[in-house]
Amino acid sequence: MTLISTDFSDRSRSFLGWKFNGSGQYLISILLVFFISSVCFIFSGYIGSEVVAFILLLTLSFIAMFLDILPVLAAAVLSALIWDFFFLVPRYNFRVGNTEDKIMLSMYFVIALISGVMTYKIRQIEKIARQKEEKAQTLKLYNTLLNSLSHEFRTPIATIIGATDNLLDDPSKLSATDKNSLLSEISIASMRLNQHVENLLNMSRLESGFIQPKKDWCDVSELIYDVVNRLDSELKTHQVEIEIRKDLPLFKMDQGLMVHVLYNLLNNAVQYTPEKSRIFIQVDSIDEALRMIIEDDGVGFPEDETEKVFEKFYRLQNATKGGTGLGLSIVKGFVEAHKGTVDLSKGDFGGAKFTIRIPTEKIYA
Repeated sequence: MTLISTDFSDRSRSFLGWKFNGSGQYLISILLVFFISSVCFIFSGYIGSEVVAFILLLTLSFIAMFLDILPVLAAAVLSALIWDFFFLVPRYNFRVGNTEDKIMLSMYFVIALISGVMTYKIRQIEKIARQKEEKAQTLKLYNTLLNSLSHEFRTPIATIIGATDNLLDDPSKLSATDKNSLLSEISIASMRLNQHVENLLNMSRLESGFIQPKKDWCDVSELIYDVVNRLDSELKTHQVEIEIRKDLPLFKMDQGLMVHVLYNLLNNAVQYTPEKSRIFIQVDSIDEALRMIIEDDGVGFPEDETEKVFEKFYRLQNATKGGTGLGLSIVKGFVEAHKGTVDLSKGDFGGAKFTIRIPTEKIYA
């Protein structure tokens, strides 16, 4: 059972970027009506009462776009009284001189109420429509995630089950080479499955807002070679070139988070480039910041999708490989947790080029 708690105590509304509670809404509506009425009164020698009525109705419609219904109704009543007192003959009293003015005042009051209420209702309908659209989008994202996960989890699980069955079926029929091959398949599939689980957990951590990098002095070259070794089986079909500046200092950052960053970027390069493609890793220090470049000579990303690839669950429209659409979103989140940036551009070799810049302390070992 899920309990949903709704707090009705917060009735604040935003008016031109400023937030007002219940009493604040009444104040802003009254002040606005008085201000517009004062301006109209100054020019009352040049404009008639009918023009003033239209201006006040326009003001009321404007107020109804931002405030709750009761402050809008209060503004409608106040504007009708002000129009009667200051602009209808005889002025400066609430007596209406002739039948035509009485009808006009009655019509103004009714139109003011209807205008305010209808504008408020339209705003509420638009709000409900937006909420429904957001809910539909959320459901679509969850369906996309579940579909992706069912596919991404099924493949390594099937590999593990198949290899295990072969090992348990009749081990005596298997040679040592066959056993090692099956164990290797189980190991690779387990690591792939573990990576999917880690990505889900990392995305949950990012959405919770509790990512706080535990910074310590880190040897980036060791970090890179560690990740490359973890991806050894995947990188066998690619040529990896690593260029690290010889006098590279130690950097203060969260090594665990940066391992996930590099792992996802390299895994992304492996998945979306053909076999025998080259992957370039370059590391240097520029302007008190660590800069890492991961580049490949694949087909790259379409220019109109470069801004979207870091969005959660986003996958390229023409993508043929599997994936959950979380890897690059996690990369962006972990880099930004270090107050850094990650950019995607077209590389010198025509493929994707990810450039990471992280401002950080450094010392020379």
